[in-house]
Amino acid sequence: MESPETFTLLPLTMDPTTKAITPTTQTPSNALAHELTTLNALHKQLLNVETPTGTPPPPVPVNPKRSAQIGKLRESGNAEFRKGNHAQAVKLYGLAVDMALGRPQWEPSGLVREEVAGLLSNRAQAHMAQQHWAEGAVDAEASVEMKKGGNAKGWWRRGKCLLEMGRWDEAELWVKQGLEFEATEQDLVSLKEEIEKRQRGV
Repeated sequence: MESPETFTLLPLTMDPTTKAITPTTQTPSNALAHELTTLNALHKQLLNVETPTGTPPPPVPVNPKRSAQIGKLRESGNAEFRKGNHAQAVKLYGLAVDMALGRPQWEPSGLVREEVAGLLSNRAQAHMAQQHWAEGAVDAEASVEMKKGGNAKGWWRRGKCLLEMGRWDEAELWVKQGLEFEATEQDLVSLKEEIEKRQRGV
């Protein structure tokens, strides 16, 4: 018996008109002949299937209304944060996260990850403004899980939360990982130095 990793090139041809698959060898094996007969019969059946007239068109890849609503919630959260209404900002960012995560599954997953990463990072900052370090650390970590590269704020915010909670070793490890993705990010470099000073008791 062949290994599942073995690839065997079979001598087959396809009729350009009927699309029927036939073996090019004069004496195909019984197994191959049976499989091809079944395949060609299935192909004919599928060609005869009538498509209902009321079949809806494929869905739009991205719903622009949902994107606009998510953007509006994000901006409202930013506005509340600037006013110092940090608890309200947390609430608005949370609503935006829920809306982004509620996108239909056919919409691009990369878009969802990008949206959610930014929103969670913003919510982490709003938690930090209230000195809710544990909540900020959780949101920042989730943001980085969604998007590791190009997310220096997420890396920095969790590192800062860990530092403020006195979890210096975790903070140091986290910031070192962050610098692997954001090597030139000055805020992360400065945070690393601050953590090292705390560890030395300076």
